[in-house]
Amino acid sequence: MRILAIERDLPVPTRPDVSTVLHEEAARVWALSKQEIIRDIWFTAADRRAVIMLECPNAVEAREHLATLPLVRTGVIDFTLHELHTYDGYERLFGTAEPAVHVHAEPPEY
Repeated sequence: MRILAIERDLPVPTRPDVSTVLHEEAARVWALSKQEIIRDIWFTAADRRAVIMLECPNAVEAREHLATLPLVRTGVIDFTLHELHTYDGYERLFGTAEPAVHVHAEPPEY
C-alpha cells in the first residue's frame, strides 16, 4: 500500500540545533530508499516540509519506519499519514463498476 507522509513540526520550547543530526537523517532516508520503503521524497516549496511516499502493508508499519528517522527520534518532527488507494474514477468512463464513495475526514493518527 502507498502511504503519503507529510512532515509537521512538533511544539518544542526551544528548537534544538539539528545540524549534527541532518547527516544521520539523510543516511537513514537513503537506507529506507534502498530497502524500497521510501519510494519518493520531496520538500514543499513554501516551507521545506518533507513529503514522503512510502510502500508498506499499512500505516502502522509506515509509522514504525518513520520513527527510525533521527529528527523523529529526537522529537523535532512527526508525520501525518494518509493511506492511498488507486484512483477508481476511470470506472465512470467505462461503466464497468461503481466507484467507491469516500467520505473525507481527518486522517487517523497512527
